[in-house]
Amino acid sequence: MTRIPAPPTHLLYLHGFRSSPQSFKAQRLKAWLDHHQPDLHWWCPQLPPSPREAMATIDAGIAAWPKHAMAVCGSSLGGFYATAEAERHGCPAVVINPAVDPARDLAAYIGEQTAWHDPEQHFFFRPEYVDELRALTVPAVTRPERTLAIIAKGDELLDWREMSVRYAGARQHLIDGSDHALSDFDHHLPILLEFLNLCD
Repeated sequence: MTRIPAPPTHLLYLHGFRSSPQSFKAQRLKAWLDHHQPDLHWWCPQLPPSPREAMATIDAGIAAWPKHAMAVCGSSLGGFYATAEAERHGCPAVVINPAVDPARDLAAYIGEQTAWHDPEQHFFFRPEYVDELRALTVPAVTRPERTLAIIAKGDELLDWREMSVRYAGARQHLIDGSDHALSDFDHHLPILLEFLNLCD
């Protein structure tokens, strides 16, 4: 089992499009860490709909973090952001059903949207956000060995083959079945923890 050399002291979790820090996966991971790694510094920010503002929020929040001792996890659009952060800071990343080309895919969602965990909350996905996503796209993952890609072949929104090609050379955990939300996340959590060297 490939794992990073040392466990991180700081862990950033980035949620997906229309999601929030109430993400099931984020909550399950945080609960495990609170119990088993209480000294680890955890942050899962609410990301604004603007990709440029989202990255500014992230970068401001981790400005004082030790980059040599941090890691980032992200799901779907959060996986896209996590890839960009890993390239910027040279840190390990775990991406879960990561968006490969969100500028292409989210162009269909321009307009008013509702938040997944609070349907009463609305936001507007603006046309310029597509250009912001395009500007954030990492041409290639330069150090794939520091990345774990958890990919569900049953993802109903994203093509698992495209994800697999994007993260060629990375440690890949391919799941037969499951779904975009990775509803069976608990089953795959040990693989994430082992990669990040957070468990024995």
